[in-house]
Amino acid sequence: MWLFRRKGPSGFSSSSTAEEVTDGIDGTGLTAIVTGASSGIGSETARVLALRGVHVIMGVRNLEAGRNVRETIVKENPSAKIDAMELDLSSMVSVRKFASDYQSSGFPLNILINNAGIMATPFGLSKDNIEVQFATNHIGHFLLTNLLLENMKKTAAESKKEGRIVNVSSEAHRYTYPEGIRFDGINDELRYNKMQAYGQSKLSNILHANELTRRFKEEGLNITANSLHPGIITTNLFRHFNYGNGIVNTVGKIMFKNVQQGAATTCYVALHPQVKGVSGEYFMNSNVHKATQHGQDMDLAKKLWEFTTNLLK
Repeated sequence: MWLFRRKGPSGFSSSSTAEEVTDGIDGTGLTAIVTGASSGIGSETARVLALRGVHVIMGVRNLEAGRNVRETIVKENPSAKIDAMELDLSSMVSVRKFASDYQSSGFPLNILINNAGIMATPFGLSKDNIEVQFATNHIGHFLLTNLLLENMKKTAAESKKEGRIVNVSSEAHRYTYPEGIRFDGINDELRYNKMQAYGQSKLSNILHANELTRRFKEEGLNITANSLHPGIITTNLFRHFNYGNGIVNTVGKIMFKNVQQGAATTCYVALHPQVKGVSGEYFMNSNVHKATQHGQDMDLAKKLWEFTTNLLK
């Protein structure tokens, strides 16, 4: 991303790394969950948060892969506090078990990073018979957040430290279905478009954070919720594109971010003092950015909340 190094108001740019945006920040005493932390920007997010003293719990679908990442991080940073717990966001049973096990652990929760995701998959249904991108990217994180909210409220009240929820969305939210969220056809295979379905799930991440913000303000809670675009990164998200590997190999080094840069905005929103008290915003390149009209539609956010709640009954 050497073409786009202009710094924004935060002092950071698209080429800033996760270590750079958290330089000098002491996260000692904070506890964070990072979903999808066994690879890509999730593992880098976990590494950098642990480097800053945060106790990190990695929510991972493949526990062996998660443990391998943990070992690598601890080898580099022997003082790192980091654990791995099994979490399959496409399964409500798995999400509920993770939340229950987490509560039983007695760990507090200051930061929840809803990072895991899948991209542009062929049509398929989750174990709960919901279109798999919507199920994994939105439903799983929505349920996880709800199940952990009481812990976050208690932690924020007792520690007097702001709780932060960070939803990793995407600029792909701009390329959703025309109506934004296709409430009447989530599972409609005939009308399914894998990129628009991905955009729909990423728009849902933004709307989820916005509706959380509205509810937190009504309750007067010391918890914020924001969403972000991490950038186009050379990770395995492109595996469902026939041309994906070719693009990565030919123009990736010029146009795409590396993993260290890709995790920067997540770490910035999760830890930086500049973001204290900021909620309901959409970030890109470690700066506030503007989402689409759909992404700013509070009525759509409320409707999505009700729709998702009904799906989970």
